[in-house]
Amino acid sequence: MNFVSPIPRPNRQRLLIVFGTRPEALKCFPVAQAALRSPHFDTQICVTAQHREMVDQVIALTGMPVDYDLDVMSPGQSLFDVTAKVLKGMERVLDEAKPDIVMVQGDTTTAMTAALAAFYKRIPVAHIEAGLRSHNIDSPFPEELNRLIAGNIATWHFAPTIEAKQNLVAEGKDAARIYVTGNTVIDTLLHFSTTLDEDKLLSAELGARFPFLDQSKKLILVTGHRRENFDGGIDRICTALKVLATRGDVQIVYPVHPNPNVRSVVEAQLGGVPNIHLIGPQDYLPFLYLQKRSHLVLTDSGGVQEEAPSLGKPVLVMRENTERPEGVAAGTARLVGTDIEQITSNAIRLLDDPAAYRGMAETHNPYGDGRASARIVEELARHV
Repeated sequence: MNFVSPIPRPNRQRLLIVFGTRPEALKCFPVAQAALRSPHFDTQICVTAQHREMVDQVIALTGMPVDYDLDVMSPGQSLFDVTAKVLKGMERVLDEAKPDIVMVQGDTTTAMTAALAAFYKRIPVAHIEAGLRSHNIDSPFPEELNRLIAGNIATWHFAPTIEAKQNLVAEGKDAARIYVTGNTVIDTLLHFSTTLDEDKLLSAELGARFPFLDQSKKLILVTGHRRENFDGGIDRICTALKVLATRGDVQIVYPVHPNPNVRSVVEAQLGGVPNIHLIGPQDYLPFLYLQKRSHLVLTDSGGVQEEAPSLGKPVLVMRENTERPEGVAAGTARLVGTDIEQITSNAIRLLDDPAAYRGMAETHNPYGDGRASARIVEELARHV
């Protein structure tokens, strides 16, 4: 992936990029590329491994060089465990690396805690994907509070959209330190989507992983794992999927999250149901392959809400609210919550009504053009 660490020079700013989950790693990958090439920064990377196996997949795929690994993940870890381990681990890393800037991404416990650690050391923070708000501190939980804390600490705010910038301005952040860049996940998506389009052998290898896919049926790709859906929401999603699976023209593929609150319910409800394929969590490239093959996507994931529209796939968001309202406003996504009738009726319309489908699939994606990472590094270099 052409990662080349520049020779350290006295006039460079020392930049430490911190991430711990797969979505963060995917969104930090193109920023790390740009920063490592920049003549303005000496860049190091710290992974907390909040999600060990999933973040390692992205590191292996992208070839990102890791300078520090906190390795905090433990079986059955709680938010208390992750927060405490990241905070203490970052103390050591910051003392050793002595960065001039700490860069965090998004709304994870890693992002919030790394920003807090930097604040304790009086090191300024750059926040990627700043300004997303659901305006409900309990949903998504704990992400909404995480991004509020990171946003209140950050010196530089890299907002993916105008709406995100407006959220920050409304909270009193200095508009001169808010930069609208697009979302870096689109940079990553377009990079690897092009790879799949051009590398026919790779695409064939990925397709061979899913021999059950029926070309004659419309593929509905599902992800569902959010904490706020544990209390009955996953049950209702499963019921809706069983209704959709009775159609002869669809097949449903559901990569099931390993969290036992999700897996136990999904396997009990959907195991063995015709036209529903439960598979394990997928690495990035196989999941991207499934997105590209899909007809529509049902999800409660934030990142998928951004990715699928870039591939021309309508998204039904199985949440009561979203911190990514731009997709809903643009028409690429639609909020359906976990209401059985809302999920099924909206999905059926997209399956049966070509005009309704085109109205979502062909709408302009509001989340970026593939140059967000370059803008972030350029703006940071200009304003440090």
